[in-house]
Amino acid sequence: MKSRRAGPPPRRSGWVVVMSAFFIMGLTTGVFKNFGHFFLDIQCHFGVPTSTTSWVSSTTIAMFHLGAPVASMLVVQFSQRAVIIVGGLLTGSGMFLASLDLGLPWLYLTMGVLQGLGISLSWIPANSMVSHYFVRWRPIAYAIASSGECVFAVMFSPFFQWLIEVYSWQGALLIIGGLQLNLCVCGALMTPLETVQSPLQETKDSLEGDATALPPKRKVIFQCSLMRKPELFLYILFAIFSAPGFFIPPLFLVPFATSLGMDNYWPAFILSILALSDLAGRLICGWVSNMRLMRNLQLLAMVVTLLGVVLLLLPVCHNYWVIVVFTSLYGFLFGCVVSIHVTSIVDIVTLEGFDNALGLFMLFRSIGGFIGPPAAGWLVDETSDYSAAFYLSGLCPILSAVFVVLVDHLVQKRKAAEAEDCQVIRQEDWEEGKLK
Repeated sequence: MKSRRAGPPPRRSGWVVVMSAFFIMGLTTGVFKNFGHFFLDIQCHFGVPTSTTSWVSSTTIAMFHLGAPVASMLVVQFSQRAVIIVGGLLTGSGMFLASLDLGLPWLYLTMGVLQGLGISLSWIPANSMVSHYFVRWRPIAYAIASSGECVFAVMFSPFFQWLIEVYSWQGALLIIGGLQLNLCVCGALMTPLETVQSPLQETKDSLEGDATALPPKRKVIFQCSLMRKPELFLYILFAIFSAPGFFIPPLFLVPFATSLGMDNYWPAFILSILALSDLAGRLICGWVSNMRLMRNLQLLAMVVTLLGVVLLLLPVCHNYWVIVVFTSLYGFLFGCVVSIHVTSIVDIVTLEGFDNALGLFMLFRSIGGFIGPPAAGWLVDETSDYSAAFYLSGLCPILSAVFVVLVDHLVQKRKAAEAEDCQVIRQEDWEEGKLK
């Protein structure tokens, strides 16, 4: 008995999913990337050190990643649509409650725990939907969906700065919470791919020949046994060590630029430049990946190394336009990494294990995301120089690239062994047929 969809969805359904995911990325990670605008206001309001303030964003990052396995299990148990709607309610509630300004620990709970968990419950199912709807065009579809983070980050950067100036940071959080409730609408537009039992062979996909049926729901809702794969284990080490390079720079770019004597809207302009170059990197790298000019893991190792080098060079010069240039390079390379580092999981564990592997990947990446910002904040407090944060965030991706190279070697070795086994089986079948 072979499993197939109950009825092929219309061709446009796949692209509706992509556009819904586009808005989900913008209303989750696009908002989070602009948390830097609130950093100095929160620090001054409570009169605490940089490292203490960093725990707000660090808690958000940790919950975003720790919630990934929970999101993966809920997707298998229920549906992507239901999980995204719950995530939208949590993110909106987190911002609403944070605006009450009941103390710094209250921000850890609301902006940290509720917001981070809500982002996770929205972001993970959106990625899952895009990956299951597309095969041949998966890199392009994912690049378009993930670019929502960049487009919204560009718009949100000056918008958040304006909200803070007009309504204070508490009022800004209240308005942002209202915007994030639109995640519930995006979730309602997600059409799950159902499966039924049929003796007939699987019909060709109607979504440009790309939609793939979701695997039937199993009793085992989370496969930790995937950790036994050395390729996935090494890829998780890459996730842990690369995380500081992802989360530290957006948080400290605004304070760094402000420390150089720049006016409020100039740092906001830097974040907009970062988001635009990030968008370009995602779309261009997604297109290059789709052309199969080189293996995804090879491309990933190259761009992660370059990203680390750029971060080490970014704080060297204190000229505004030099910072803009290096920020643009960082954003472009960051976009390249984001466009392929999730889809590369399919190369490691195949599509069947993608949802569980993504949950594990995000879970362990929380280690680097949780420790990175406070560690950078501690270095800034000790040295009284924001450059230290960028040096830390630059060294980590360079180290993580080593693990990607090892993963690529193991994957190629495994594929060569599988091809050899297939060749032996075909040869034996041919010889048996010849004897008969």
